[in-house]
Amino acid sequence: MSLTLDSSLEDALGATPSKTLGRAFGMKTVGDLLSHYPRRYADPGELTPIRELPIGETVTIVAEVLSSSARAMRNRRGAMVDVVIGDGIGKMSLTFFAKNLGAAKWRSEDLAVGRRGVFSGKVGEFNGMTQFAHPEYELFDDEDAARRRADARAAVLIPIYPATSTLQTWQIAKFMARVLDAVDDVPEPLADDVRAREELLTAREALELIHRPKTRNDIDPAVRTLRMHEALTLQTALLQQRDAVRSLSATARPARPGGLLERFDASLPYDLTPDQQTVGAQVADDLVGSWPMNRLVQGEVGSGKTLVALRAMLQVAESGGQAALIAPTEVLAGQHLRSIAKMLGPQLGPLVMPTLLTGQMPAAERRKAALRVASGQALIVVGTHALLGEKTTFADLGLVVVDEQHRFGVEQREALRAKGSSPHALVLTATPIPRTVAMTVFGDLDTSVIRTMPKGRAGIESFVAPLAEHPGWFNRVWDRAAEEIAQGRQVFAVCAAIDTAKKTAESGEQPLVQPEGAAGPRWGVVQLDEALETHPRLGGVRRAVLHGRMPSDEKDAVMQAFARGEIDLLVATTVIEVGVDVPNASTMIVLDADRFGVSQLHQLRGRVGRGGVPGLCLLVTEAESGSVARERVDAVAATLDGFALAEVDLELRGEGDVLGAAQAGVRSSLKLLRVVKDSGLIVRARELAESILAADPDLVANSGLRSAIERRVTDDDRAALAKN
Repeated sequence: MSLTLDSSLEDALGATPSKTLGRAFGMKTVGDLLSHYPRRYADPGELTPIRELPIGETVTIVAEVLSSSARAMRNRRGAMVDVVIGDGIGKMSLTFFAKNLGAAKWRSEDLAVGRRGVFSGKVGEFNGMTQFAHPEYELFDDEDAARRRADARAAVLIPIYPATSTLQTWQIAKFMARVLDAVDDVPEPLADDVRAREELLTAREALELIHRPKTRNDIDPAVRTLRMHEALTLQTALLQQRDAVRSLSATARPARPGGLLERFDASLPYDLTPDQQTVGAQVADDLVGSWPMNRLVQGEVGSGKTLVALRAMLQVAESGGQAALIAPTEVLAGQHLRSIAKMLGPQLGPLVMPTLLTGQMPAAERRKAALRVASGQALIVVGTHALLGEKTTFADLGLVVVDEQHRFGVEQREALRAKGSSPHALVLTATPIPRTVAMTVFGDLDTSVIRTMPKGRAGIESFVAPLAEHPGWFNRVWDRAAEEIAQGRQVFAVCAAIDTAKKTAESGEQPLVQPEGAAGPRWGVVQLDEALETHPRLGGVRRAVLHGRMPSDEKDAVMQAFARGEIDLLVATTVIEVGVDVPNASTMIVLDADRFGVSQLHQLRGRVGRGGVPGLCLLVTEAESGSVARERVDAVAATLDGFALAEVDLELRGEGDVLGAAQAGVRSSLKLLRVVKDSGLIVRARELAESILAADPDLVANSGLRSAIERRVTDDDRAALAKN
């Protein structure tokens, strides 16, 4: 039977294998299966070092049978097979259970001494020896082994696939071989002349060699070809989406002489930074363009992105248009409203009536706010997901501002945009994004960057408190917090959990004792607050807690009290991560700092040093020196450059689910493409995609690329891309 990449797996392999692959990996088509690439390759002649196997992990190895025996069990029915395999240096045992001695003897004879094969199982330990309990295995045929010994050049590498407990790598390899043998035509994403110029294989050759390489020299060309295909497919889809947005018509929102924007700029007590001026000009031009603005503004914490967004809102308001700013949390929405009202002042505020609309507002207050929004009286609206509700309507929604877009699903964002007629969209993020990530994830948005910081910032110093090497520094951290509070300043203490459900230990020796910890964060907000209660210098300070499980009005009251200087020490979770602006806050203490990501630590650090008071960030960690977790913490302490940290973060953790994290809507995440290592290839793919679409917007002459996009980016995916 002849197959195509779009053939169903049921037609290709039958009902049972297709269901198994579907359950394990969500595969439906032959193309889905063929894009399940090996994660490494084993050589039948090179045995895996058994001594290096990690206990508790499921692994696949190549080894040789050293001994094999069958015996009846003594105290219960059934029999056992004991096998020892080795690699010439180390040994490990295999244990199999059988219903009777006959079945056990068959297994023992199958695993005869001297036979080699692939063994897969969870690594355990028994009587001091590494063990597989009832592993899956596949033995090499004697004829194949003899042939390989006779002609080493004919040795065939063994692809090791990402597998599951119910679907082993060699089963996947057999399915792959059946499909590869039956697939006739594999469409070419690139024209022949472009493929030759880029020195790439044909699509068919690349699939054949990545799944069935004859030598290791076959692998790299196949991987490079398929990486280019992946990059080109994504870049073309994103550019198509950008062009689709530009095909829409938008209401121009020009600023006018003497209008709201000009009056606002004149009222500012400071000059815009150079980057704010540049990005502001880009946004202003977008708002009078013939298509809807679709711009991402990224910048450091405290770089003034909100000011740029407010200027855009005022430009839209001049024509009677409304702007909606949607924030991820109630705390941040309230903070945004207060910040905007303060910047507008008593002269401009009443003209645009900034209004807060959240789900936790009292019913009567919310009805009044919703009426102001529906009537068009409120030209600036700030809220959370409550703005998405069916009951919330706008008179003339002209601009949607999304703060920290990765915290919103695409459906939520589209629900807000659908409340207007092709409104302009401005996305803000305080998480600096490396260029190739932005190109891969946000390729359909125009991108602006704010790097320069406003004048008057006192700066931040960051230090690691490495408790693994210096446990005594833990108490010094809290002494330092007390010193700051004694000078009239305020302190954040951030925990990775609300309640670790472990009581703080009692001790007469240390003022603050760390709770005994198992896995997970050692400190929770509850535990830290209890411990601080008895601290000789901090027990009497004005202290409060803040976390996501608190009622909305209570959270807002605590945050406002902290902003007014009525609280000295705020013990919180990452609910204060983004947007909270308290100029008098000088110190950020992060407990279990290794539990946070690089960008999250950078965000938290940005909560201090926002005024004339010097900032201090203390990153408390028990992670051992040299561990990846410790590297993250050390990297944050080493630099304030968020863009440099973004690169470090990417290097340390890998892209992983980079598309999923950004909710770009493309199925799964990157398969072979790596945005750091393949940065040059991504740039080249973008150039190729632009030239292809310029000459052939509908991909009529590039049917292979069109079909690749249709397979990789479904209608639902494309709809999700449209909603970004």
